[in-house]
Amino acid sequence: MELAIILMILLVVVAISATKLSDNGVTFPFRRKPTLFTPVEHTFLNLIDQAIGNEFRVLCRVRLNDLLMVKHSISRKQASSALSRASGRQLDFVLCSRHDMSPVLAIDLVHNSGKEGYKTQKDWFVSGALDSAGIPHARIKVQAGYTVEDIRECIETKLIPYRRNLQKLAQAPTHNPAPPRRPTRPVRSVRSNKAAA
Repeated sequence: MELAIILMILLVVVAISATKLSDNGVTFPFRRKPTLFTPVEHTFLNLIDQAIGNEFRVLCRVRLNDLLMVKHSISRKQASSALSRASGRQLDFVLCSRHDMSPVLAIDLVHNSGKEGYKTQKDWFVSGALDSAGIPHARIKVQAGYTVEDIRECIETKLIPYRRNLQKLAQAPTHNPAPPRRPTRPVRSVRSNKAAA
């Protein structure tokens, strides 16, 4: 009887230890958020989707590090510093080309709600990093009453350099036109010509 009680206690201790070791003693105090976006972000995302149509894809909450990479010509110390500064930065929306998912335009929402507001002060590091990478950056102030046309106009204003580059690529002649097709064998026999002469 005593052996059974000792074995039972030992079994309980092993079971408790096993559950503690299975998650390293960490509990997960999470629950699902009711929505992924705030009502303002959701409304604005709908406006962007309608404004761009099927030309681009909209990505939301993109980290600056996911969008940019450091140049090969800088030192490791500079690269580490730049990546460290960029790691905490996030863009609200990024328009990407549907063809190859290359980033075309970064968009940040700006609103004055709350004590300090949201992105009311321009982040010069983000703007400079995007500018050096050739990605336009639109900062759009949140306000009621925006129409799809308002958002389209704002986006198209920032996309003027992108449109010009596309136009240049479309007009550029191909560098290696295909050579004209020539026969790979004689069309008629040389001997038959000599016999006829």
